[in-house]
Amino acid sequence: MRLPTYSVSEYLFLAAAVFSGLLAVAIFCFLFFFGLPLLQSGQLVDLLFSSWAPDKGLYGIYPMLITSLTLATVSMLISFPVSLGCSFVITSLAPVRLRRVLLAVIRVMTGIPTVVYSFAALFLLVPLMRSLVGHGTGMSILTAAPVLALVIAPTMILFFVDSFSKVSSRFTLAVDALGGSEIQKLLYVILPLAWPGIVNGVLLGFGRAMGDTMVSLMLAGNSTAAPESMTESARTLTAHIALVMAFDFDSMEFKSIFVCGLFLYILTAALMLLFRMFTVYFSERT
Repeated sequence: MRLPTYSVSEYLFLAAAVFSGLLAVAIFCFLFFFGLPLLQSGQLVDLLFSSWAPDKGLYGIYPMLITSLTLATVSMLISFPVSLGCSFVITSLAPVRLRRVLLAVIRVMTGIPTVVYSFAALFLLVPLMRSLVGHGTGMSILTAAPVLALVIAPTMILFFVDSFSKVSSRFTLAVDALGGSEIQKLLYVILPLAWPGIVNGVLLGFGRAMGDTMVSLMLAGNSTAAPESMTESARTLTAHIALVMAFDFDSMEFKSIFVCGLFLYILTAALMLLFRMFTVYFSERT
């Protein structure tokens, strides 16, 4: 029996979805299996709340965990208002020709490798931060945060623009008919209707900020001590994994990177799930 074309397409899409789900589960199992020796050694509490001191038998990821969350949060605080403002300009405030140019530039920015941003910031932003702070190398959370904000902004802008464009023209035309301004249209019609798309953009941006390696590796300083201020050198979980990979394969230092990956996986998944539940809950109430 020959299957209809649409059924074949459905099966293909279903297979792709199942494969993606199984791949995510397989990655979790892979990290858990290789991190098991360290977890079984009874050092789970030490892993979460102690510092990184391999010479003393301590493989704690607390400083890296704190740095990852701090850097991702600060970069989001910088990137979110900038991305939202750019989305307003692209969708409503700028002339039509300028909107197209800006949108094309944003799309190009999404394809620029993060190493390019980091390399430019290494020679432009790091000396500036060093002279402003007055001590240290200039590499810190405060240096890496604006660059990471620049990296995640194009993705968020594209999500915001897409969610704004999906708002029904019935509502926007009604504002025009009542003599409302573009700002009023944005604030009182588009934003309240497009907020689920905005939340999704924030989700994706935060996940990318947590998972980025190159910016933090080149600009944050990579100190294994827990940072006490934004101007101190620090190391994120992703940068820690990249640096510890140079250790011997059988060493506990190397095995600890699987635990780092596992915690990064769980933390990111938990945050995504929390945001999704938040979105669904408020969508049902509005």
